[in-house]
Amino acid sequence: MVRDILFAHSAGPQGPHEGSHDLVAHLRAGLGSGYEVRFPLMPDPEAPRFGAWRERLEEELAALPADALVVAHSLGGSMLLKTLAERPRGPEIAGLFLVATPFWNPANPDIAEYALSEDFAARLPPIRRLVLYHSRDDAEVPLAHLARYARALPGAVVRELDGYGHLFDKPCPELVADISG
Repeated sequence: MVRDILFAHSAGPQGPHEGSHDLVAHLRAGLGSGYEVRFPLMPDPEAPRFGAWRERLEEELAALPADALVVAHSLGGSMLLKTLAERPRGPEIAGLFLVATPFWNPANPDIAEYALSEDFAARLPPIRRLVLYHSRDDAEVPLAHLARYARALPGAVVRELDGYGHLFDKPCPELVADISG
């Protein structure tokens, strides 16, 4: 039986060797034929708006089978968490794997639409397995963002890694092992 994975990508271009493209390619190769990684293009990724992304994410989440897994990278992770926290409590998520996810400051008006509510963690649906990944050499999203998520989501497994930058554009055996394990 093939296991479905929804992948919510980062902001910016998503063509070959751009954005989350290589991360998805390495994930597909590492997981093999037992997994179907769905990589839908989010609306206007180079000028993302939460409302449009939420609508697409809602459609994608509604189409998932009960045992599906969700992986999100960068802005896709924060958009996904905000969508999950702001919707009526949905069904349990079997596994949520967040890679290089920014924790937006609600006081900054330029990015306030991406910010999570203070009680976002309490408003999430049940998540059986939650794993957070961040590379110490991420030049886009400081490692401090991972620490903020770790405090807000104390049940999460936290993986501080080296050598992946922000894009995670090389094979990440830890991510593959966590998903398939």
